[in-house]
Amino acid sequence: MPADPDVQKRILRAELRERRQVMPAHEREVATAGFTSRLQELVGTTGAESLSCYLSMPSEPDTRPFVNWAEARGIRVLFPITREDGLLDWTVGEEQTESVGLHGVPHADGELLGPMAINDVDLILVPAAAIDRTGMRLGWGRGYFDKTLGSMGKCPPVYAVVFDPEFVESVPRERHDQPVNGVVTPTRIIAF
Repeated sequence: MPADPDVQKRILRAELRERRQVMPAHEREVATAGFTSRLQELVGTTGAESLSCYLSMPSEPDTRPFVNWAEARGIRVLFPITREDGLLDWTVGEEQTESVGLHGVPHADGELLGPMAINDVDLILVPAAAIDRTGMRLGWGRGYFDKTLGSMGKCPPVYAVVFDPEFVESVPRERHDQPVNGVVTPTRIIAF
């Protein structure tokens, strides 16, 4: 493995992206049911009345069934909106529709709330390529969540959502990388 963490990350991301793209449909459905159950459990144990959650891309763990469950229970859900400057705006997606944002990321349509809106939630769910045993997160390389989490004064619990094989022994890390408080896979919830 090359010594440069940035190169190590790029290699690992490419492997993980490939693995996600070739995942059989049946395996993905089983994983989605598992994610939905574990995320519901997490809301129960944290007592979260508001949370932030991303809308998943086709190869990512599917967050939509969970989001629909949360909204049906009156939990306020904030969705990230990517901006050109590397920060995230937020919306509650009151229009109940989606559009494609920067980098092909799905965005919930609704009134834009600024970057500070995230400070009011009880739980933050973030995407990741992999999480290691210490809670270090390997993101997809754009730095949106690292910047957001790094700028928060009082941060609620942050959980990354990954498939079981993406919970690994260790990931390459750089100074700006932000750890998470826990990980949710289709089969378990682990708090660090």
